[in-house]
Amino acid sequence: MLRGRWRTCRGRRAAVRYLDVLAHAVKARGWRCVRLYGREFPRPLLWVYASGVAEDVGLVVCVRAVSGGMWAYHDVQRGRAGYLFPCGDAKAAAEQVDLLLKHRIFPSTW
Repeated sequence: MLRGRWRTCRGRRAAVRYLDVLAHAVKARGWRCVRLYGREFPRPLLWVYASGVAEDVGLVVCVRAVSGGMWAYHDVQRGRAGYLFPCGDAKAAAEQVDLLLKHRIFPSTW
């Protein structure tokens, strides 16, 4: 029992670390972030959204373990199909988030 709890805590810390790195990368692209890491959330989440006119447009990102012991960013709204990018490259993941949010803000331009 203790071993399983240790593994869960370790996974939560890893998810928070990866989401923090992504938060810095998306902020550099001009997006706003809210870190939802409290114990009231079943898993750590990062809400990335637009500032200004389109504040209702956003994306909630979580971190999930994928095969081979790797971690990946996922769009929570799309579930397991919401794979965004592996966690090793936050800059590329931020670019993917940036493209998705721009598409949601300006859907007719895509």
